[in-house]
Amino acid sequence: MADDLLPLLRERGALLEGHFRLSSGLHSPLYLQCARLLMDPALATRLGTDLAESLRDVPGGEAPGAVVAPALGGILVAHELARAFGCRGLFTERQEGIMLLRRGFALEPGEAVVVAEDVITTGGSTREVIDAVRTRGARVVAVGCIVDRSGGAADLGVPLRSLLALDIPTHPPATCPMCARGSKPEMPGSRATAGR
Repeated sequence: MADDLLPLLRERGALLEGHFRLSSGLHSPLYLQCARLLMDPALATRLGTDLAESLRDVPGGEAPGAVVAPALGGILVAHELARAFGCRGLFTERQEGIMLLRRGFALEPGEAVVVAEDVITTGGSTREVIDAVRTRGARVVAVGCIVDRSGGAADLGVPLRSLLALDIPTHPPATCPMCARGSKPEMPGSRATAGR
């Protein structure tokens, strides 16, 4: 699937070119909209199955009891990963700026958990989910995402597996070359400051 994923992102309109503000606050000439892939149920299931397969060896092949993702972008990834692993698919939400498990979701003390995302750039949201899981006494054994746009640079403290790793440039707003040319960034994501 990894060999097919980049052309598929382009074909489905999921890889946008322009000037974008990401949820991290950084600017980038490329934006990934994995929802354009995940809106196809058969493709979402295939991506989840492939991602689960890449995660089966970490650590020591321990099967997770749950997959947890941040709302909104990671929910479908968590659902499909959970389907492939045969476990629960849960998600976190922000409440007063803090990422929390809500809606009656629970984790068992010591339970093995995989954290899921659609796209990882800096890993900020993913680290917040990891903290939320650990706060509940569960163990994060790995992170899985569709696209790692850090090119493997995001350090999450646990093994990270992705279906596609890209090294896409990002820039702080103060030194963004696109801003310097007078371009204004778009924010196509789900939050007012969102982007991937």
